Amino acid sequence: MSTEYDASQIQILEGLEAVRVRPGMYIGSISSRGLHHLVYEIVDNSVDEALAGFCTEIKVKINEDNSITVRDNGRGIPVDIQQKAGKPALEVVFTILHAGGKFGGGGYKTSGGLHGVGASVVNALSTWLDVKVYKDCKIYHMRFEKGKVVEDIKVIGECSPEESGTEVSFLPDATIFEETVYDFDILKVRLRETAFLTKALKITLIDKRAEKREMSFHYEGGIKEFVTYLNKSKSPIYEDVIYCEGIKEKVVVEVAMQHNDTYTESIYTFVNNINTPEGGTHLSGFKNALTKTFNEYARNNKLLKENEENLSGEDIREGLVAIISVKIQDPQFEGQTKQKLGNSEAQTAVNAVVSEQLTYFLEQNPGVAKLISEKAITAQRARAAARKARDLTRRKSALDGMSLPGKLADCSSKNPEECEIFIVEGDSAGGSAKSARKRDTQAILPLRGKILNVEKARLDKIYSNAEIKAMITAFGTGIQKDFDISKLRYNKIIIMTDADVDGAHIDTLMLTFIYRFMPELIKEGHVYLAQPPLYKLEKNKKVWYAYSDEELDNILKEVGRDQNNKIQRYKGLGEMDAEQLWETTMDPERRVLKKVVLDDSMLSETDITFNTLMGDQVAPRREFIEANAKYVSNLDI
Repeated sequence: MSTEYDASQIQILEGLEAVRVRPGMYIGSISSRGLHHLVYEIVDNSVDEALAGFCTEIKVKINEDNSITVRDNGRGIPVDIQQKAGKPALEVVFTILHAGGKFGGGGYKTSGGLHGVGASVVNALSTWLDVKVYKDCKIYHMRFEKGKVVEDIKVIGECSPEESGTEVSFLPDATIFEETVYDFDILKVRLRETAFLTKALKITLIDKRAEKREMSFHYEGGIKEFVTYLNKSKSPIYEDVIYCEGIKEKVVVEVAMQHNDTYTESIYTFVNNINTPEGGTHLSGFKNALTKTFNEYARNNKLLKENEENLSGEDIREGLVAIISVKIQDPQFEGQTKQKLGNSEAQTAVNAVVSEQLTYFLEQNPGVAKLISEKAITAQRARAAARKARDLTRRKSALDGMSLPGKLADCSSKNPEECEIFIVEGDSAGGSAKSARKRDTQAILPLRGKILNVEKARLDKIYSNAEIKAMITAFGTGIQKDFDISKLRYNKIIIMTDADVDGAHIDTLMLTFIYRFMPELIKEGHVYLAQPPLYKLEKNKKVWYAYSDEELDNILKEVGRDQNNKIQRYKGLGEMDAEQLWETTMDPERRVLKKVVLDDSMLSETDITFNTLMGDQVAPRREFIEANAKYVSNLDI
């Protein structure tokens, strides 16, 4: 490598080359998440047409070859010559990165995407992209390959005067993306959300591959229906969804909320229909308004005594499901993937609209106000009890004398990067695991029986539960407000349970706890599920292990099916001795681990799933089981 650094080493990337060299800068990643983000960029452009009042229907098709077609009935992307570039506007939108209808000029009052940025990025990352524009009784067509024009704009047919809109088809570039197979369910969640957020817009998702699925989303009630949908597996404590809307400082604010009888809050925020999973100024404005308004109401109506502390925001938001949707002319996001809003006027606007309209609602509905206040006051008392219990679980450094959980067999290494902890069900498996482990880097924490279902418990109960306390202390990070990922003592947290129904139940309880109280562990990729073998096959003093029915079948085909085959179905980890457990499940060289992942764009659906499975309502759980039974593998009968 040359040590010289001069002007000749400065490269200029032409056209869309920058996107192909660093795709993650524009779509977040080249994994499944980035792949689906391409669809959202094109759909967002169609949604912007709907927000401007020109589009009522969007169709999204997954084609047989995993290409995507998005068709809307908006005005159609302009096809006339863009003066500055001297090229048709259609070509400019798809080939010039910082071009589009949203940089001033009044084309769009509010918009989620940046027409030219999103469209040109999708074009750059596609093997081919085909666009048809229906406009002025003509059908215009252009084709691109890897971002470059291969067929200039031309008229390929006629359409009726009533017909207008844009149809974009593209095939993601397999040389860029790690995965090129679209998941119907991931797209379904995002498109359903978009339909909830845009009253009267109909979105249809069609899968033309083997399964042939089709779903339409069309909600006249908008975000009020969204809240009802999110609360469907919970029990709301009052009937009506609280709805606030208004315009302040040119920001259009819509908020819908309803409390339920659970103990977790679920708040989802959107800007120009784009999900902002990290919140931002609109979320701060909402929280401020909610806390201030409820405390004023509780004081004025003597629900809080003079000597009692104000209710905290957390107390008031216990069991709250809320949607915050703002429309803003010039949204300032943190990064192209739009995770967090930075506009200060959004905070002021949401605070003003919610404060005013929530005050009216509470005065007009004293019964509802009393129910919410009572729930918050109970939460406040539980939180005080939890605070005392929490102090006992705070894991400090090894020097300040805080003892580790008694049952934990810790590893000798103090470097978190190379350490891993196995959470094991029961003492028998714990004993085998302790004997099997690699002592310098593998820690074992055995749990007695099933841990508490945190979906049905308040903080004070959770903190006083011995098994949960042991985990919090062992991990070292603290939970919720105290959570600090830099204090994590183990790079991998591996849940190791029996390969049966009980084991699956414990997995779910464990994941519910981590998801509700330490979601960053999942987001940062620290949580895994161990995969013990399902079968042991012995023949002529040789041993094989199979991790699925298919694998067993393949081994049997190889070694032959006869009387000498001894097949054992492992029901529990305790059936293996230490050597077998190490060889099959714990040895980093040979084991199979499932990584637990959490997608920000799927948070509302993940919430619903945990609540459905672990909540009190039986009917939604039955529906879930019936819908997903066909996906079960390795069923323990």
